[in-house]
Amino acid sequence: MHTRPLGKTGPQVSALGLGCMGMSALYGSADRTEAIATIHAALDAGVTLLDTGDFYGMGHNELLIGEALRTAPAALREQALTSVKFGALRDPDGGWGPTDGRPAAVRNFAAYSLQRLGVDHIDVYRISRADPNVPIEETVGAIAELVEKGHVRHIGLSEVGADAIRRAAATAPISDLQIEYSLISRAVEDQILPTTRELGISVTAYGVLARGLISGHFTADRQLSADDFRAHSPRFQGDNLRHNLSLVDALREIAERKGVTVAQIAVAWVLSRGEDIVPLVGARTRERLSESLGALDVTLDADDLAAIERAVPPGAAAGARYPEPMMAHLGTKE
Repeated sequence: MHTRPLGKTGPQVSALGLGCMGMSALYGSADRTEAIATIHAALDAGVTLLDTGDFYGMGHNELLIGEALRTAPAALREQALTSVKFGALRDPDGGWGPTDGRPAAVRNFAAYSLQRLGVDHIDVYRISRADPNVPIEETVGAIAELVEKGHVRHIGLSEVGADAIRRAAATAPISDLQIEYSLISRAVEDQILPTTRELGISVTAYGVLARGLISGHFTADRQLSADDFRAHSPRFQGDNLRHNLSLVDALREIAERKGVTVAQIAVAWVLSRGEDIVPLVGARTRERLSESLGALDVTLDADDLAAIERAVPPGAAAGARYPEPMMAHLGTKE
């Protein structure tokens, strides 16, 4: 497994990380046994970065990862690095509240995450969205106190803009920014990537397959359950979906010429954007994990990259990446 540094101050991590959200929430039902087997397979393949959020399934995802770590061979368990998001408030009915970035809340969230994960420290800790009522300096400062006490190793950010990145970095060392980045979500290239690169901060890119939209496996007639986030996502609706799947068809032609899959082309493209980019693949099964790992063996030359740009130019996607009420809380507005 190739590795990449997580910023100037963070650890070396596998070139691909495993995003575990879909094993617990937001994509419909998942198989717990297969999820744990997938985490074990990822660790066995050399994946070291496991990404989660304390609000994924209201703690379910952290408990799942904790079980996977407990039941993994010791050598694999010791190589695992946990990346945890916090701050999103939930209710017993599965509803969503505002984000809480108060220092007291940061300490509270961390205490519960450590317990659910069954670890003595969190490797990278970050608020999922900036709390508009709490200066980012206060939230980051509270995480820095957890670092001083040994409960957290590194501080990350998630879905914030260039100004907030600078303010956070002036408060404490920041290892990485987690934000959506894929062939059809490239707004980060305008201001955010130049800022992170200036400051020596890496990007852990989620949504590299656009929640399966550009995986090559999604079809226009697929029926989504009410508890699947994509049933409410603009990019998966009506004419937007048909347009976006036409982009996938164009990618498929390139993939077939190279003898790889559409998903592998899409992941390889994100990998190609720089050593400071670590894609998170949201595989829920060993089969999908194996396919994504195959992207590590895909080399994209100048002709390949030019063909991909023609097939899916910046701004080509139809529809926003989140429903409108959620867009105001993101680091980019596309």
